[in-house]
Amino acid sequence: MPISQNKTSILKKIIAIILGFGPGIFAIGYTIGTGSVTSMIVAGSKFGMQLLWVLLVSCLFSGVLMFAYGNYALLTGETALYGFKKHLKFGKTLAILIIIGITFGQWNSLMGILGISANIIFEILAVNFEGLVPLKYEIVLITAIIIIVVFYLLMLVGKYTFFEKILVIFVTIMGFSFILSLFFVQPLPIDVVKGLIPTIPKVPGGKMLVAAFVGTTMAAATFLSRPLFVKGKGWNANNLKEQKKDSITAAILIFIISGTIMAVACGALFHQGKVVTEVLDMANTLEPVAGKWAVSIFFFGALSAGLSSIFPCLLIAPLLIADYQSGKLDTSSRQFRIITALACLVALIGPAFGANPIEIQILSQVFNVFVLPIVVLGIILMLSNKKVMKGYKTSTGVYIGLYAALFFSLIISFNGILALLEYSV
Repeated sequence: MPISQNKTSILKKIIAIILGFGPGIFAIGYTIGTGSVTSMIVAGSKFGMQLLWVLLVSCLFSGVLMFAYGNYALLTGETALYGFKKHLKFGKTLAILIIIGITFGQWNSLMGILGISANIIFEILAVNFEGLVPLKYEIVLITAIIIIVVFYLLMLVGKYTFFEKILVIFVTIMGFSFILSLFFVQPLPIDVVKGLIPTIPKVPGGKMLVAAFVGTTMAAATFLSRPLFVKGKGWNANNLKEQKKDSITAAILIFIISGTIMAVACGALFHQGKVVTEVLDMANTLEPVAGKWAVSIFFFGALSAGLSSIFPCLLIAPLLIADYQSGKLDTSSRQFRIITALACLVALIGPAFGANPIEIQILSQVFNVFVLPIVVLGIILMLSNKKVMKGYKTSTGVYIGLYAALFFSLIISFNGILALLEYSV
């Protein structure tokens, strides 16, 4: 076989593997957005790899929860909130609290995502056209409006497979961009090893970042939406193996990509004592070491992370409400169009007021942890119900993982309360 044909066939195989990725792509889209990128960069610049253990534990529990929620959907044919409402004593109240909590967190996150994405585009333009700098506010706002309008129009296309393919493109670009960035700056191996030892930085903002880490990595929206996405993929009880593999792959990729971002910030900034507080600081993460080429790669990855999160964040409220009502998401309904339009307007609040998108993003991730214990408890109760699970027995290992995740989420929620109290003082 000629070399050119061989290269083409390898490339086709790689593309086929990427496009063949299942509902886990939505888990990566929800998890590794600008929220995750921001948290990882800020943590890497402030504390080096010290919080790597939080990321590892969060990803481990995320994999267990994705697996549990996915299995529940495939074995019962029901989605999560609809199942809570139908089978649990206080399920209706529980489901409504979850919808309010997650929507609040995700819409706040959407403000930060849109602000950071618009700022990144502005910084790219400003590097090439210095005359635009005095018009920063106007350009960022106009860019934010254009981005959100384009995404709203794309939402109206409304097919699961379409959303999945768009996300695959953004997530792939993001992953390659950040991994390529790691070749320019690497953390010291001893920093990585120390990062796996559980410690919380005893400095102002340390607790906040730990809570933000868990809020962005163990995202409740990821688990609750999984039943709808595995059903949207057309999977059923015959696809339990694929569902398990998809959950594990998603959790591993989340850890690799997120850890890479933290490592880049650690290698480039931590030992120089530089801390990220503005979007431009994120751009400068690599420039001292690797020049403007590396900055462009990193910018591209961060922008892809932001854009890959806009779809899931816009989808979350109509998705949860549809889940509660019937267990089916109708993307062509009037309800879907109105709720997503409202989400778009909320997203523009941050850019309209010129708020610091990094601060908004960190705070929104902290809010996400408060609904997490309810979401973990909900799936434990559902899997323990023999009538609901139709005789299927969940393994002891999964239960240990779920109870450990519940305990971990309660500790992190308490930590989040302390962080917010420190922030408000």
